[in-house]
Amino acid sequence: MNTRQQKILKAVIDEYTKSAIPVGSKVLTEKHNLKISSATVRSDMAELEKLGYLHQLHISAGRIPTDKGYRYFVEKIMPEQKLTNAEQKKLQAEVLKLKAQKNRLTRTTAKLLASLSGSLAITGARENLFDFGMHELLGQPEFKDADEFCKIAEALDYLDENVGNILNKIKVGETKIFIGKDNPIKEISESSSMVVSAYKTKSGEKAVLALIGPKRMKYAKNKSLLDYVKKLMNSAAVILIIINPNVIPDLIRNLN
Repeated sequence: MNTRQQKILKAVIDEYTKSAIPVGSKVLTEKHNLKISSATVRSDMAELEKLGYLHQLHISAGRIPTDKGYRYFVEKIMPEQKLTNAEQKKLQAEVLKLKAQKNRLTRTTAKLLASLSGSLAITGARENLFDFGMHELLGQPEFKDADEFCKIAEALDYLDENVGNILNKIKVGETKIFIGKDNPIKEISESSSMVVSAYKTKSGEKAVLALIGPKRMKYAKNKSLLDYVKKLMNSAAVILIIINPNVIPDLIRNLN
């Protein structure tokens, strides 16, 4: 894939992530600064489809990224993205103010991740798992279909088994992106992707942070979210706050 085609693939993914509508050449030339003609855009989109990076649902429609297209984007094109200062401070404050035990911390982390990502968040270890964000997930057009809802519900029914399979595929400290058919949760592999990170709890148990969303999810932001939350979960600050909540202001200053 040449540089121009990379820019077109990125533009298609950016546009489709926002709209969930197949993307045509006209939209790309009007909304993205590609500095090439519509004819060239159409030609490159056709070539990207031939190579398996884009898919056209029918002749008169625009194109959508394939699993292969998303994988190429994630591995070759996607820029690193840092959380905004406001997002970092919100996460720091919410995590550090918790006074309860580990299960309370884990549950609140799932709720925070779901609200910031618009995805279904899973946190914890096999005996202490929490999920939050079903409402956010079902708000996405990909999951309006009743069949897709049933698949998600079935996947959550076997959450402990699924998380066990996921943890077997990832090392502590690692963050992985599973796209479409790569998704370890096979019930939802056709429609969704997953960003997963593993960390160790205070007791040394291997635990998971995961976000499940449509394949057009914001991969860079979601990866950044998990990496930052993992840092907080591993931080001595989390342990200290359970012991002494009065240290919150100093800890927040130190983390900034």
